[in-house]
Amino acid sequence: MRLHTIDTGYFKLDGGAMFGVVPKVMWQKFYPADANNLCTWAMRCLLIEHGNRLILIDTGIGDKQSEKFFSHFHPHGEASLLGSIQQKGYSPDDITDVILTHLHFDHVGGAVSKVAEHQYRPTFKNATYWSQSDHWKWALTPNPREKASFLRENFVPLEESGQLKFIDQHDWDIPEIDFRLCHGHTESQIIPQIQYKGQTIVYCADLMPSPHHLPLPYVMAYDIRPLTTLEERKSFLSEAVGKDWILYYEHDAKVECSKLIETPKGVRYGETFALSELG
Repeated sequence: MRLHTIDTGYFKLDGGAMFGVVPKVMWQKFYPADANNLCTWAMRCLLIEHGNRLILIDTGIGDKQSEKFFSHFHPHGEASLLGSIQQKGYSPDDITDVILTHLHFDHVGGAVSKVAEHQYRPTFKNATYWSQSDHWKWALTPNPREKASFLRENFVPLEESGQLKFIDQHDWDIPEIDFRLCHGHTESQIIPQIQYKGQTIVYCADLMPSPHHLPLPYVMAYDIRPLTTLEERKSFLSEAVGKDWILYYEHDAKVECSKLIETPKGVRYGETFALSELG
């Protein structure tokens, strides 16, 4: 097995929304905001080589939305999903599996490409796309709070193409990649846990967007069930620090991975490093 960081660029989100009830004076030390209170975040995906399989986790924001839509999120940077995959020596047709942690636009936007006005197709024509059935239903009939995050053109074409499967209804046959479900950020978010060179690497998605979300009260305002997030993180961090797991962060603009340490104030991040440093 080999793991590759896939950078898809950066975007901006409101700092207050990213840290919920935590005062700006506390979080701005790590994430300085611009004049509009926006902070820069990564959309960092993961590519896994495993035997004859090439597995992509999440797909970034994509490029098919309107100029007006992108004006709210300011995507920027030189990296792109397909460009990063090609830099690793692969083409989109080589991808065999795409794991979608959840269907918010910044995680699934690159899964589908626009071919003409109101016409879309899966970006990876040879891939099976993996979601979770309860989350899929949730995204198809969204609540008013999340509706703007679930854009049907980002995921409905996956089912129409026949390339969609659900991890809870079909046999996932790679034991080195396991999943846990979390329900605080959104219904049935998938958190992949990867066994790699004797270590467990957790793709944190939006359970833990950055190492600065490790303190339990640092819950995003985007989360639909903030108290559930708090309990999920508490349980997760207790297990993660006890078993010396490595956390891989999707959204931190600078930190890819970290170890965890116990402190008098709770679990915090320790050593930080790039995924490539694992060898």
